[in-house]
Amino acid sequence: MTQLPTSTDKKLGLVIDLDTCVGCHACVISCKGWNTENYGAPLADVDAYGANPVGSFLNRVHSYEVQPESGPSQLVHFPKSCLHCEDAPCVPVCPTGASYKRSEDGIVLVNEDACIGCGLCAWACPYGAREMDPTAGVMKKCTLCVDRIYNENLPEEDRIPSCVRTCPSGARHFGDFADPNSNVSKLVAERGGMDLMPEMGTKPVNKYLPPRIKDTLNTAGTCGELETVSEDATGFLGWLDKALEKL
Repeated sequence: MTQLPTSTDKKLGLVIDLDTCVGCHACVISCKGWNTENYGAPLADVDAYGANPVGSFLNRVHSYEVQPESGPSQLVHFPKSCLHCEDAPCVPVCPTGASYKRSEDGIVLVNEDACIGCGLCAWACPYGAREMDPTAGVMKKCTLCVDRIYNENLPEEDRIPSCVRTCPSGARHFGDFADPNSNVSKLVAERGGMDLMPEMGTKPVNKYLPPRIKDTLNTAGTCGELETVSEDATGFLGWLDKALEKL
């Protein structure tokens, strides 16, 4: 079994802004593509368009309708992947040491060559952030694109996780939480970044920025209150009005 490091030099992770995430799944597709074509064994995608599709994803987006204390209900999109916990419960339960947390940057990884597919790490993870690859027979999880962020062959702007690079709404941010002056540390301080399920005591590195309550529903101009089109309408509306009168 693998022991967790007592401390890490960096705490690399993500900040996800639930206020600006639009649920487009671009991060999911980008993650699937990058990790299938590059890092480790390809992510399974069997019978994708058939009756019984089977596959593995390292990042998923869940959508929930929530009702604030006041105002209308709103839709919140909730992306979830490995949170690279400081006290990661998936690491010490691994019987082969395949799951481990790096002391240099805090990233939690799986050595696929040592993984026997027992599933204990998935059982220990309270977030459901690990998936058994049905083809490779080993456990897969978010790597924070470790093969991108240190790759000096890539342009500097691309040395971030694929999901962050792809997000069209700027809802995903990457950086070092050990640095109080980093972009992610400032976002958490300014917006009240939250841990997912803090009661579990895992101390996740990834943080979420809470969604802000949207404006109250404006009922003016609803179907029952539409103004009548002018009787002297011209152009397209005038032609449409005359055409409908003949029906």
